[in-house]
Amino acid sequence: MGPNSHHQPLLKRLGLRGMHALQQGVARARAAYEDSCESEVVHHEANARGRDFVVGDIHGCMTAFEQLLAEIDFDTQRDRMFSVGDLIDRGEQSERALGLLENDWFYPVLGNHEEALCAVVDGRLPRHRWYELGGEWAQALSDGELAGYAARLRNLPLVRIVGEGPQRFNVLHAEFRGNDEQLSAGNFEATVRRRMLWGRDLAFSVAPSRQDLSITYCGHTTMREVRQIGAHRYIDTGACSPGGKLTLVEPATGRLWSSVTLSA
Repeated sequence: MGPNSHHQPLLKRLGLRGMHALQQGVARARAAYEDSCESEVVHHEANARGRDFVVGDIHGCMTAFEQLLAEIDFDTQRDRMFSVGDLIDRGEQSERALGLLENDWFYPVLGNHEEALCAVVDGRLPRHRWYELGGEWAQALSDGELAGYAARLRNLPLVRIVGEGPQRFNVLHAEFRGNDEQLSAGNFEATVRRRMLWGRDLAFSVAPSRQDLSITYCGHTTMREVRQIGAHRYIDTGACSPGGKLTLVEPATGRLWSSVTLSA
């Protein structure tokens, strides 16, 4: 499964007009997000009490996620789990994944699939377009139920920054082409926000990487294995896709754990 395996089939299914409509809807949802989000960037102190982990795109694969929590003996009182976003869509346990937002040890950023849910609630994106992105799991949910989830998702930041100095690491969904200072400052222009949620240029090596950026954990673009490009460490390994797996990493040690979600 190549890194653009999800991207190309979507274009085939929607066609050029469909993709244009989808992009317009998401652009409107992005404006609504900018008006409602409490903070684009959230800073976290280093964890002096326990361990920190970052998990790739869960995409509704909660069974695999729970298996990984058990494997690492995750301590909900001391440890923290950061997420690169895309908790939902494709997997049948997407609503359960949204329940992770209730946990004070779980720290996600906004992913493009969460943004799409918000776009549906705002009336900017038709439900059937979202279903083509993987939102079929929500067909039985009422508009009110979706609105409740959107209210929570709109408050997710685009970036989480953990620690400082050599131990600092960043968490975001897709990509960022600037440096640490620019990332910490926030106030991102519209084109930068779009890349942070939808960008693939760095992953496809069509844009230069930056070396003045701390290790930045991201997902969005599926890789067969965890891959580092410049400062970006791509940890979406295809959860809920044939042959894919869910991966999490411990930044302090670089250790990786994976759980297969679907057989090839």
